[in-house]
Amino acid sequence: MARQNSAAARRAQLRTVLNQQLAELHRPAYAGPDSESALVCAAVRTAVDALASGHTPERGLLRAAVRGSLAELGRRAPGSTLEVRVPPFGAAQCLEGPRHTRGTPPSVVETTPQVWLRLCSGDLDWHHAVAAREVAASGAHTDLGRVLPLYPVQPGN
Repeated sequence: MARQNSAAARRAQLRTVLNQQLAELHRPAYAGPDSESALVCAAVRTAVDALASGHTPERGLLRAAVRGSLAELGRRAPGSTLEVRVPPFGAAQCLEGPRHTRGTPPSVVETTPQVWLRLCSGDLDWHHAVAAREVAASGAHTDLGRVLPLYPVQPGN
């Protein structure tokens, strides 16, 4: 029961910060599904839209979108070969392959929240981000190009 209440509280908090950002962008409140994955997808896209329109995304929205998208990355690409760091909001381990158990993993990717969310939405291509040094990637297993974007914009949306 406590787990359900905490999940419901997370969704309510996410909906609140999402609607605050949408109001700042002069858009209607979120009316989509109440699932955490749908809310995170909307948060990622809203943060990227805010960036594209010259607004600074709300810190709460950035935090929720980054943490939710990192959790989704872990679900879609389970493993512990690569650590993806998006300071100051979170980190996740992903990708099957050589495993590490202590200290810094052999493969690490680090970027800003803004770049991470652009990668997740498909607004920025993985290989272009690496070439432009918007992503710091070290180690043999750092190619996230095969799993990103997590929330691609569908034609007509």
